[in-house]
Amino acid sequence: AAEQGGAGDKLSRLIKGAAEFSVDNNTFTEAQIRATFYPKFENEKSDQEKRTRMIEIVSQGLATIEVTQKHSGSLFMYAGHRGGAYAKNSFGNIFTAVGVFVLGRLFREAWGGKAPKMQAEFNDFLEKNRICISMELVTAVLGDHGQRPKDDYAVVTAVTELGHGKPQFYSTPEVISFCRKWRLPTNHVWLFSTRKSATSFFAAYDALCEEGTATPVCKALDEIADISVPGSKDHVMVQGEILEGLVARIVSRESSVQMEEVLRNFPIPSLDGGDSDLGPSLRDICAANRSDEKQQIKSLLENVGSSMCPDHRDWFGYSGLEAQSRNADKSVVTHFLQAHPTDYATKKLQEMIGLMKRKNFSASFKSYWNYQKVDSLSNDNLCYKMVIHVYSDSVFRRYQQEMRKNQELWPLYRGFFVDVNLFKANNKKAAELSKDSNTLLRNINGALDSSLSSKDGLADEDSNLMVKLKFLTYKIRTFLIRNGLSTLFKDGPSAYRTYYLRQMKIWGTSASKQKELTKMLDEWAVYIRRKYQNKQLPSSTYLSEAEPFLEQYAKRSPANQALIGAAGDLVQTENFLAILDAQRDEEGDLQPERGTAPSSPTSTSLDVVSKTEGLIVFFPGIPGCAKSALCEQILNTPGGLGDNRPLHSLMGDRTKGRYWQKVADERKKKPFRITLADKNAPNEEVWRQIEDMCGMTKAAAVPVIPDSEGTDSNPFSLEALAVFMFRVLQRVNHPVCTRYLLLHKFVDTHRYTF
Repeated sequence: AAEQGGAGDKLSRLIKGAAEFSVDNNTFTEAQIRATFYPKFENEKSDQEKRTRMIEIVSQGLATIEVTQKHSGSLFMYAGHRGGAYAKNSFGNIFTAVGVFVLGRLFREAWGGKAPKMQAEFNDFLEKNRICISMELVTAVLGDHGQRPKDDYAVVTAVTELGHGKPQFYSTPEVISFCRKWRLPTNHVWLFSTRKSATSFFAAYDALCEEGTATPVCKALDEIADISVPGSKDHVMVQGEILEGLVARIVSRESSVQMEEVLRNFPIPSLDGGDSDLGPSLRDICAANRSDEKQQIKSLLENVGSSMCPDHRDWFGYSGLEAQSRNADKSVVTHFLQAHPTDYATKKLQEMIGLMKRKNFSASFKSYWNYQKVDSLSNDNLCYKMVIHVYSDSVFRRYQQEMRKNQELWPLYRGFFVDVNLFKANNKKAAELSKDSNTLLRNINGALDSSLSSKDGLADEDSNLMVKLKFLTYKIRTFLIRNGLSTLFKDGPSAYRTYYLRQMKIWGTSASKQKELTKMLDEWAVYIRRKYQNKQLPSSTYLSEAEPFLEQYAKRSPANQALIGAAGDLVQTENFLAILDAQRDEEGDLQPERGTAPSSPTSTSLDVVSKTEGLIVFFPGIPGCAKSALCEQILNTPGGLGDNRPLHSLMGDRTKGRYWQKVADERKKKPFRITLADKNAPNEEVWRQIEDMCGMTKAAAVPVIPDSEGTDSNPFSLEALAVFMFRVLQRVNHPVCTRYLLLHKFVDTHRYTF
């Protein structure tokens, strides 16, 4: 205790003194990825184009389509008790404690009395080989998804060798062999290696997408797949009939051969602990510790045992320092980018993070003190955990555009955690480190990266083809009911109907199903609003109300039963639901904090602008950038921009006289309202007029621009300019249409090319 107290005092002094750490020519940094999930590849093709291309590739014998079940849960990553346990974008909370407990219990089920020994060996194996496993964590204690599972479990979805370079992901046959060696649960996998089977797969999904549940879907795929490998956990037995979806992706053409070899060499392992006493369950522990989140975490970690989790520092801090004290100074990222890299991997991570900061990508780079390395800390040797949290899917698309320009960029991963070491070196050591980082390691790792950049001769875009195929019975519950609660209670039934009809239109739901769902959802809206009045139903427990409603609705007719899919046997969670931090979402992700926002603002103007003031929305764009269409959509949307201020729009091409003066005059009449200035505002003079209006009418102004990277000499990319021009030339009955038709004729006559 005395030693820990001394170490705690030392750490406390370091935390206070870290603000004075500065980067000089002798400052170096080493970064190692600690946990990560697959990169998110946003292919620009539509889902139908992806499907067609996938069938073509399989028909040519270049690849195989691999299909896996999508269990309805949360991402959990584990890199050993030293490497850490992680949720999608967080660690050291109830989500990761539940993950560690469930993983430890899986070892008890599989190994029985040998479980403590195997847990310790597994932790050592992950640490020694720098491996991280990713799992879909499915529990009834962390909030509702599409269906409350009958049992709490997890399935391994990825195994990643982190090494000292770019992360390498195991193929699915390698994942299955790894899991069978350690007796860990695997997913249900189907392989389609011929044109006939690939085409049949997509046809089967199309036939089942609106009414499919786990039993008929799995039966259909078993019949048409070239290879079917059942999962360790039967979806119907542990989760239920409501199947979230399927994930189809392109894999190596050798996958079928590799899979058959794995199935021969690694038979399904026995479960030695199936009949033994496994101790209190996850639900028992959460039910017995309802006082607060810390007590639940403490009990979960103690029950899982010291062989699985001997160190609780990530959850409870160190030597009197609370876990929240681990938050490090915001300058860590700046120091990391300024310091000399010790190896090629660090240099590539600096390159990635530096690019995202320069481009103002919507992401945060939050750093925490690494309590696992407290013994090696000093004023000149600082150790952190960095959480790279991407806030928007558009970031992945924009980052991929950068990767096309610079093919040496590393991918941007989901679930991204990095150990960062900042340290000072004396002159002699600094010279050695600089020499090493610029020669040997770069050559070795660079050659490794280039050798792994191709995949069976496929173009990068083809090798990353993937499509997620979700089922309507799942989407009814999550997208239409749960995600629509805010709109329903805040804006009313009319706005809710607009919301769910828009969703069904986006999905391409059949007309008959839209009609059936409209009737059911309108009835749900009346029922739940009458029951809860003005108090919104919590989304984390929405199934407590939705499932009984759906069950009763399904009983009325066979058509209703087919629409709902499956209902009944609701798992009651009120007595054991985990105590969740209000600042975290359903996957344990920290909500953006004030003052620690992502490098590019993600909140809308209405989140930060007082609603007692006015608002001017304006467009510093050019013709064809869709400002009029956007303004019209906002005006036609029930509830407008989400509050009670009146909306007013002035279209520039239909306003005679001095446009901005007319806007100013209108705002003086009603300064409280939201003005949509539907006219291009491309220059400084216009911006100054808008600034003056804001001052005179006590309003804020928000510029809206197309999401386009631009070029060295143009604020818009050539692709964006082509879209804008195409829109202009397609206009009918537009006030300025005649001018652009004349321009088109001029360009055509003189053979000019843009």
